[in-house]
Amino acid sequence: MGVMFQAFYWDCPKEENCENQWWTLVKSKLPELASAGITALWLPPANKAAYWKSMGYDPYDYYDLGEFDQKGGVPTWFGTKDELLDLIKSAHGLGMQVYADLVFNHNSGADEQELNPIDKQMRWTKFSPKSGKFPRDWKCFHPNQYETWDEGQFEGMPDICHRMPYVYTELINYARWLLEEVGFDGFRYDMVKGYGGWMVRSIQELRALRGRESFKPYAVGECWDSDRTIGEWLDETNAWSDNPVGAFDFPLRWRLRDLCDGYGFSLRTLAEHGVLVWNRPGQAVTFVENHDVVRDTPITNDKLLAYAFILTHEGYPCVFWQDYFNWNLAQPGSQNGIDALIKVHEQNAAGQAKVLFADDNLYIMQRAGAGGKPGLVFVLNNSSNWNGAEVLTQWHDMHLVPAAWYSRADQSRPQEKHSGDSGRVDFWAPPRGYVVYVPE
Repeated sequence: MGVMFQAFYWDCPKEENCENQWWTLVKSKLPELASAGITALWLPPANKAAYWKSMGYDPYDYYDLGEFDQKGGVPTWFGTKDELLDLIKSAHGLGMQVYADLVFNHNSGADEQELNPIDKQMRWTKFSPKSGKFPRDWKCFHPNQYETWDEGQFEGMPDICHRMPYVYTELINYARWLLEEVGFDGFRYDMVKGYGGWMVRSIQELRALRGRESFKPYAVGECWDSDRTIGEWLDETNAWSDNPVGAFDFPLRWRLRDLCDGYGFSLRTLAEHGVLVWNRPGQAVTFVENHDVVRDTPITNDKLLAYAFILTHEGYPCVFWQDYFNWNLAQPGSQNGIDALIKVHEQNAAGQAKVLFADDNLYIMQRAGAGGKPGLVFVLNNSSNWNGAEVLTQWHDMHLVPAAWYSRADQSRPQEKHSGDSGRVDFWAPPRGYVVYVPE
């Protein structure tokens, strides 16, 4: 599926000293990202929020992408509408897709309070956006005549009611506008536990038109929960859908955090089910950090071990901006960073993943290869010394070379290997490190 890139982090316009200029900064990074092998960008919510210095997760005017003077200014914190359109066009020109962050569980920044006649409470639910599109009042929120409540209230913000016919129709029209006129190729659905999966399915069944060509939007949902709950959400959302949505693999992320930061972590755990990448690999979007978890439970040690896992295994891997740019894990021009792993992913990572060996300190996985990609072997070592084992691979009389490797203790090039007639190979990895072998 390629490699997704989360092109933002929390308060990034302020942290990078480019308020109102984030879209321009991202555009300047596109050639570098495309050259590395990134195939899709996930952008932050592009709409005008309750205040212009906002990450967009408190939406006010869905159709103001930095065009109208409201909530503190014309541009959003990320820039103007024209700059966003230019970014999307430039990304498309380099062969990259662009995904919008769709936030419609809640709203904020209403213009007036109203009395809700259902429960006689005053709430900020009167929205009169300057775009003139999708104005809202109390009937668009919980409680109303169509639904009194749901489970997805967020930080006290007015909770949108998707069962209200006007709201449902407006959100479908908004999604179509983002795809057809703005140019997005798909969506990241924010806080999907806050509304029914049928709402996501309705959008995913859209057939957007650009010119005379139609396409199905890609999508991934943020269901921040256990593997079981995520699976239930996927089942509900994708029932009878001809364009199923994926989900972020939060359970895998917790394992990867324990791998990198937890003392005595057993590598046997990496082979166990209970994560999407093993249970539902075709719907798993794997990641190491995102804008939320990095502020809550960041990974602080040997993060490249986690990136090596997601960029060699099944699933759709997502690389995080701060890891790549701010914390210098890209390591362009070397075999020891994210760039080398992306190259391996794009050239070799295909076919079913099969664990060939796993104990407390050593893990060896083989990708079978498919579609012209020859496959790979991933060797991960959690001990303080070089460690290895002999395994039976699928290759006979094949030369295998290290394509990516890392260890804080020893970054020397690992030995090349030969499978021989039997297909057996003695694979080793450096202390607290990994090696990715590919057939030559």
